[in-house]
Amino acid sequence: MPESKDKMGIVRHVAEIIIDELKLEDITPDTFNPEMDLVDELGIDSMDLATIALVLQDEYKIVIDEDDYPKLKTVRLICEYIEEKLAAKH
Repeated sequence: MPESKDKMGIVRHVAEIIIDELKLEDITPDTFNPEMDLVDELGIDSMDLATIALVLQDEYKIVIDEDDYPKLKTVRLICEYIEEKLAAKH
């Protein structure tokens, strides 16, 4: 599990995962806009999102329901979703 559980740590880690999984070359975790729409602005499809969700599940030891995928439109929303799941575990 990533060592940083604060909001900025999660945002940065999610950005790193997305950059790595999608092989994005012109974006770094520092320049990644957490408000960027992943589908409309980055052009990720449902398969990309499913892959990212699987990595996040492994990293954070949470379950991401497939029905929730449409909610995960930005890094900020993904971060909030992860925080809710982590809070529910405690």
